[in-house]
Amino acid sequence: MATEAQIAKSKGKQKFPTRKVNRCWKCGRRHGYMRDFDLCRICFRELADRGEIPGITRSSW
Repeated sequence: MATEAQIAKSKGKQKFPTRKVNRCWKCGRRHGYMRDFDLCRICFRELADRGEIPGITRSSW
């Protein structure tokens, strides 16, 4: 879980554009980030399991 200071720092304007950090909107995690959903892998899985992300189904075979 990211601290409030880390989240605030990443939201501000960066000196260089390559320093931009993508963070999960739900928990603030920066690793395992999925741009399509603006979520980290952990939050994505939680929401997908509960059926809260439209169009996402679990695969099974």
